[in-house]
Amino acid sequence: MPKLIKKCQIIDDQWVLIKENSQLEDLQAYSGQDLIVPLVFWLAERTRIQQRSGKTAVWLNSNEVPQSLGSDLHNLEVIALNFPIFSDGRAYSSARELRSNLGYKGEIRAIGDVLRDQLFYMSRCGFDAFLMRDDQNLERALSAFNDFTEGYQASVDKPIPLFRRR
Repeated sequence: MPKLIKKCQIIDDQWVLIKENSQLEDLQAYSGQDLIVPLVFWLAERTRIQQRSGKTAVWLNSNEVPQSLGSDLHNLEVIALNFPIFSDGRAYSSARELRSNLGYKGEIRAIGDVLRDQLFYMSRCGFDAFLMRDDQNLERALSAFNDFTEGYQASVDKPIPLFRRR
C-alpha cells in the first residue's frame, strides 16, 4: 500500500489516484475503493461516479481553480492539488484560496512533483497531506516541517504576521 505524509506522520494511503486519461469503465476495477479523480472527469461524470461504492475525491491541475467545484466543494473529504513540475507554484494559491476564502475544512493533498524542500511552505498555505514523488525519502522529508521556527508573513497556519505577534 502506498504511503503519504499526513499531519506530519507517515501513513498508509487509502485513496487511489486516477490518472487524467482514465475512462469510467476503468473505475470498475476499483469497486468499493476510495478514489481521487481528475476535475474534468468529475465534472463530466459526477452522477455516475457518485453511484459507485466507495468515497470519491477530486484533484485539480495547476491551471484549474477550486471554484470549479461549485457546490460540491464542501462535500468532498479530500481535494488534491497537482504540481506538474516542482517549480509550478499555482497550487499554493489554490490551497490558500480553499482554506482562507472558501472555508474548506477537509484534507488538501499535494500530488505530483512534490519534494521535501516544499513541505514547510505547502503546510503554511493549507496543505495537510503530501503524496511525495517516488524518489523522495518520507522519513527524511518529515524533518522539513522543522526547517524554520518562525515565518514572517501571515499564512493559513498563522494568520497574524510576525511583527504583529511580537
